[in-house]
Amino acid sequence: MRQTIDGAAFCRMAISAAASIENYKQPINDLNVFPVPDGDTGTNMSMTFQNAVTDLQRANNPTLTKACDMVASALLRGARGNSGVILSLLFRGFAKGMKEKTSADGFDFALALSDGVEAAYKAVMKPAEGTILTVSRVSAAAGVEAAAEDAAVEFVLEHIIEAAKKALSETTNQNPVLKKAGVVDAGGMGYLKILEGMLASLQGNDVEFLNTAGSTNDAADFANLTDEDITFTFDTVFIVRKNENTDLDAFREYLNSIGDSLVIGEDDDVFKVHVHTDIPGEALNEAQKHGVLEVAKIENMRTQYEDMAAGRKPQSTDDLDMDEAAAPAEPDFAEAEKKSGVVAVCAGKGLAEVFQNLGVDRIVEGGQTMNPSTQDILVEINKVPAEIVYVLPNNKNIIMAAEQAIPLTEKKVVVIPTKTVPQGVTAMLSFDPEGEIDDNQAAMESVLDTVATMQITYAARDSDFDGFLIHEGDYMALNGSALFGTSTEMLELVGQLAEHTARADREFITIYYGQDVAEEVAQKAQQIFSAACPDAEVNLLFGGQPVYYFLISAE
Repeated sequence: MRQTIDGAAFCRMAISAAASIENYKQPINDLNVFPVPDGDTGTNMSMTFQNAVTDLQRANNPTLTKACDMVASALLRGARGNSGVILSLLFRGFAKGMKEKTSADGFDFALALSDGVEAAYKAVMKPAEGTILTVSRVSAAAGVEAAAEDAAVEFVLEHIIEAAKKALSETTNQNPVLKKAGVVDAGGMGYLKILEGMLASLQGNDVEFLNTAGSTNDAADFANLTDEDITFTFDTVFIVRKNENTDLDAFREYLNSIGDSLVIGEDDDVFKVHVHTDIPGEALNEAQKHGVLEVAKIENMRTQYEDMAAGRKPQSTDDLDMDEAAAPAEPDFAEAEKKSGVVAVCAGKGLAEVFQNLGVDRIVEGGQTMNPSTQDILVEINKVPAEIVYVLPNNKNIIMAAEQAIPLTEKKVVVIPTKTVPQGVTAMLSFDPEGEIDDNQAAMESVLDTVATMQITYAARDSDFDGFLIHEGDYMALNGSALFGTSTEMLELVGQLAEHTARADREFITIYYGQDVAEEVAQKAQQIFSAACPDAEVNLLFGGQPVYYFLISAE
């Protein structure tokens, strides 16, 4: 029986654990109903752990301390979803428990797991029992107890796994959501598979990566659930490189006030956040007060649930990663083939096509609640095959991020301060691909005030704003940046905006309808504007934008 482990043994154990959860990720996805039924826990935990594999395979005989630190650091940066962030915290605490050790017995191993449990519970704002937290806590305590009987690491890990299985089976009755679906906790199952992969390696049976996942009969009954089990819409994960002397207590309180399922993991250089919220853009903006945003992922859990309930594969940003991997590789930096090019920020397939038809070279996906980082904008700037690149942020909260990209590239960058998509469209109509910088900048900026932008969105919460008493779920109309009115009827607001536009005597009106608006409703909106503004040319286009039901441009 194996008595101790060293750095080389831990590397093999971690790689075996990564294979174990990768091979079992789909059955874990099928269990996933808590904290929201979005069917991605297995994928998130697997991809989190895979982040460490390459580093470990390249490592040259690391010490035990070094190997544990490598895993913890890789998991923090690669953590996806609530379960992935908690997993990274467990191994961050584990790594601290292994500091300055060249070898470890079962007692050391169990204590280090306990350190991980403490770190995870401390970081989770509202720990819920019947989850991965419960399974990790109960199993670590069992390990410490077993080590008092026999400190051999293999003996202790066997008892840890035995306790984890028992704790996992009890999660169904500990959590009402799990009981309703008739399953055990998906995160707890993932943690068990990681432990089993480690034990297999200790016993000389390292788990191999398979091409297909296993199967299970213990899938969640998603038909028994509704999207009422989802309190907030967007699953939001991001990494921030810390400012000096960063204190995250106030930031943690802020995030807890705008969402739930909050987990923050950190090391000396970065912190990683997982939160469910209706306003991910505001969370990202607040995060940038504490450092530099490096990467973010935002997914709509309601649409993921709808896909799962209908038996479809839920859409994920991971699908975008696969699409990009399958696509022909693009150069990171495109050499100049023309004088000028343009990058525009927008969200929605229809809006992207509008900009591309006007001559925009690259699109940065983003907008309200989904502000791209400077790095996101910089990547697209560098892919434009032009000497001069004009950037249209199309949102006041993105202008500064775009301007920060200017000194980071060899290309000449000009940021046109467009605050809305209609302003960006109008600016493009004044763009001359062969024009000089001063002429183009002057022409594009001079027309920004000639276009009025109106928008219809929804209220995420009850509030009192600009003299309006707003109720959660109400439709809200914005005229420019000012609140114009609220109503429980969308087309009522459309009519009010149309009457306002008629008084302003506008000649050209373009209505972009969003992804959540049926075409017949959009056509009614066009008819309302045409009736109110009979002398204006009224066009209707599919924008496909999220958040805003209608973007209306009036010139």
